[in-house]
Amino acid sequence: MNGRAAMRSEESIAQLAQMLANQLHQAVIDATGLSGKYEIGLTWVPGDAPDNPGPTIFAALQEQLGLKLESKKGMVEILVVDHVEKTPTEN
Repeated sequence: MNGRAAMRSEESIAQLAQMLANQLHQAVIDATGLSGKYEIGLTWVPGDAPDNPGPTIFAALQEQLGLKLESKKGMVEILVVDHVEKTPTEN
């Protein structure tokens, strides 16, 4: 597929945000206010590939779907384990 990534499915914008979070390895929050399912088709070039020009995932979202990713700071829920004790078990 010439180093391109693609997706085509029917899903909600919240599901698209989860897919983007998995691709980008960071939190993506759906702030569109859109509900329902949409037929989504998206093609992009993963990472920085100067020898394989094409849209980044950010450009593809805006050009192909009319959606824009904005970087913002906010509260994120996180679980921290700061202590663990091993309980002895009988053999």
